[in-house]
Amino acid sequence: MEYQVKQIGIIRTEFQKPSDAPIQGVFLPDSKGKVEVYDEYAAGLDGIEGFSHLILLYWFHRAEEFSLSAAPFLDPENPKGIFSIRKPDRPNPIGLSVVKLDSRQGSVLNVSQVDMLDGSPLLDIKPLVPEFDFREDVKIGWLNSKLR
Repeated sequence: MEYQVKQIGIIRTEFQKPSDAPIQGVFLPDSKGKVEVYDEYAAGLDGIEGFSHLILLYWFHRAEEFSLSAAPFLDPENPKGIFSIRKPDRPNPIGLSVVKLDSRQGSVLNVSQVDMLDGSPLLDIKPLVPEFDFREDVKIGWLNSKLR
């Protein structure tokens, strides 16, 4: 089956190419960006100011042809299955990033801790809620030896 998604806005950052962007926004906490929500979706932002962090879903618009196996950034010598890494070249090139909400100006969200490329099409915004999004006893597979 195929599904359609609607672009609800655009993400603006200083990152023009993948090599400019951090692997994850948390590694460059001062990186800034703007999330420009289209006017017809602006009412959906009501109440968002009370959240410190947001989950952005967006389209990896610069992704190349997908492969089911690729070398991750943190282990370039050992390819992994695409679903066990966060590389953009996927069957459905959907990105997920957690950003810090710095302020809102109408339909524009000023954010930091960004890792997406300039011009990324915005698909959705969700508030980060630790009581919903945090899990205890998490295993991180092959990353365990790279991050801990």
